[in-house]
Amino acid sequence: MTPPKPRLVLTLGDPAGIGSELVARLLADQEAREAADVLILGDEGELKEGMKTAGLSFDYAMVSGAAALSEASGTPLFLQVGRAPETGWKRAEATAEGGAHCLSTLGAGLDLVSSGQADALVFAPLNKASLHLAGMRQSDELHWFADRLGHNGSVSELNVMEGLWTSRVTSHVALREVADLITEDKIIEASRLIHGALVEAGIETPRIGVCGLNPHNGDNGNFGREEIEIIVPAVKRAKALGLPVEGPYPSDTIFLKAVAKELDAVVTLYHDQGQIAIKLLGFWQGVTVQGGLPVPVTTPAHGTAFDIRGKGCANVGPMRNAWNIACTMGGRRRSSRISQ
Repeated sequence: MTPPKPRLVLTLGDPAGIGSELVARLLADQEAREAADVLILGDEGELKEGMKTAGLSFDYAMVSGAAALSEASGTPLFLQVGRAPETGWKRAEATAEGGAHCLSTLGAGLDLVSSGQADALVFAPLNKASLHLAGMRQSDELHWFADRLGHNGSVSELNVMEGLWTSRVTSHVALREVADLITEDKIIEASRLIHGALVEAGIETPRIGVCGLNPHNGDNGNFGREEIEIIVPAVKRAKALGLPVEGPYPSDTIFLKAVAKELDAVVTLYHDQGQIAIKLLGFWQGVTVQGGLPVPVTTPAHGTAFDIRGKGCANVGPMRNAWNIACTMGGRRRSSRISQ
């Protein structure tokens, strides 16, 4: 039986950046268009600007409401959400106007997915400074999503690059605070989140490795005792709960195991422990999955790239990968709803 085509919502990102160019490049590809029925949210003028910058175009149909997504027939749909200021969008800089526009389109998209009218949300790059200028109180968009959804469970950004996934025990905190924030429960929760996302993305029996914190895994306590007192007990508890985790492995060698395809995912203990490795392995392929949310949300792992905005040279690879992951996760979600 052929799985149902997922219904995706796609937003254009911060108008100051390369988002509209990426969307133009993505949906100019027939294979991408055929993978899902899509509703684009944003300012139509911005989409046209993106097509002009990319030198590519695709046909789309303007709609007056999201209900049209239930009758989609292969042609991308576009719903106008917000408009540019009379003076136009400011380019290549963080602005409150751009941030407010992002929050408006993201909120509309999130509502559609959480209500079941769509199966997943993909958003083009945004700028955290713009979001904060627009009044976002949360530390990042992931926690804004969680609050918008009324979700009180654990969340974590999951980064994906060519089949390798990473999660974080701590994320956007000062490095001096990391050791005090690591607990057994947080390691287990980071393992649980990434395991669930991997299964949702079609990896039924994932292999997950947990990083150590200190040099050489602490060298039996000579360079720190977090491995002995926290990380090893957490891995044992996670295994007892049925999670397929191994470790801890020294953080300077665990990614060699991942590159050798011995692991599908790595649980990292702080932001740069995973980010440095994964961006070195393939910065222009990376995807961020908003892990732990009750709905699938993906985006390219890079930012708004103000330095190349309007130059027509944006790399669509991460956007395409974010789209493909959302198609898989959204398709499984749709199949599950239909079978119930």
